[in-house]
Amino acid sequence: MSSRPGLAAGVRRVVTGLAVVLLVFTATPASGSSAGSGHRPKPTVVLVHGAFADASSWSEVVPRLQRKGYPVLAPANPLRGVDSDSAYLASVLSTISGPIVLVGHSYGGVVITNAATGNASVKALVYVAAFAPDAGDTVGGLQVRFPGTKLGLPALDVREFPLAGGGVGHEGYVKPALFRDIFAGDLPPAKAALLAATQRPADVQTLGQVSGEPAWRTIPSWALIARDDNLIPAAAQRFTSTARTLARSR
Repeated sequence: MSSRPGLAAGVRRVVTGLAVVLLVFTATPASGSSAGSGHRPKPTVVLVHGAFADASSWSEVVPRLQRKGYPVLAPANPLRGVDSDSAYLASVLSTISGPIVLVGHSYGGVVITNAATGNASVKALVYVAAFAPDAGDTVGGLQVRFPGTKLGLPALDVREFPLAGGGVGHEGYVKPALFRDIFAGDLPPAKAALLAATQRPADVQTLGQVSGEPAWRTIPSWALIARDDNLIPAAAQRFTSTARTLARSR
């Protein structure tokens, strides 16, 4: 989420953008099909949330896609590390039969970029105000490459959590007083306060973990840029999503 002019308008933009991608996909005959043999089957749309959120952040998008007849899945993103989060999503994708359109928001863009690599069932990637990293990129590096983000370590409450193998990790929550301005500026204050209280933290080490071979090198990709985003500057979104993804995958 970001500081945008109204939740309804933001949802409409996301759904409209997805509708364009889905229309292009379903209107194109499948590889090897003959003339008059019909269009592609409707893909399963997999929606991946980012940090400080959960799958309910797609609650305004899911029913609109379902009403159009698309199978939809919005899995939980563990938010525990680039490699492990991507491996988890890849395991979810492996259980889906048929074509997939994979959608990521914010840090979810990093996860879909890695999870879809080598998966022939993923036919399209959609980045919604998201990172679309190249191999070797980090979330922290991309976020500060251009000015404009309001999310830095001073904006986080960092808490310890136990690691499975022993020791402790550190996870970050956006401070409640800053949450609406940084993360949910298009929502009413009461709704933003609820989301601040129920946010899902991310392991802070994720900021410095490198991304792997990007799926967007071989999978057609689209991006929706949030011009007023206070978390990922619009320039960073354009740099990763537009300059790289769109140019290299078409």
